[in-house]
Amino acid sequence: MLIRLDQTLDAPLFEQLASGLRASIIDGRLSGGERLPAARELADSLGVNVHTVLRAYHRLRDERLIELHRGRGAVVAVRIGGHAALAGAVYDLVDEAKNHELPEAALLALISEAYRSAPRASGVLRPMPTR
Repeated sequence: MLIRLDQTLDAPLFEQLASGLRASIIDGRLSGGERLPAARELADSLGVNVHTVLRAYHRLRDERLIELHRGRGAVVAVRIGGHAALAGAVYDLVDEAKNHELPEAALLALISEAYRSAPRASGVLRPMPTR
């Protein structure tokens, strides 16, 4: 598992770590049932405080992407169906936004609004609105 943290970014290190792990889970590089490194081990390999790793792990637990078991560590939650198609769509969306020089903040605002206004999942894909 390759994770890079950039101390020069505005994003806190725990958020960078959670984001990297989240992406690996969603795109299938980490699969359901796979054990993550112990917090102390991962902290040592990344050169960060163990609390940074624990905070990232707790964030992913709250998102139900991993399960934390005292004494047994962190395990990727077993999920029915992969999210590879979703990850691909996200990367396509980001590429399209960059092609149109849409700032990251604007893209995130669009995604947040669409997520909040979308009805509950029904298994039916809706066509993208044209503007």
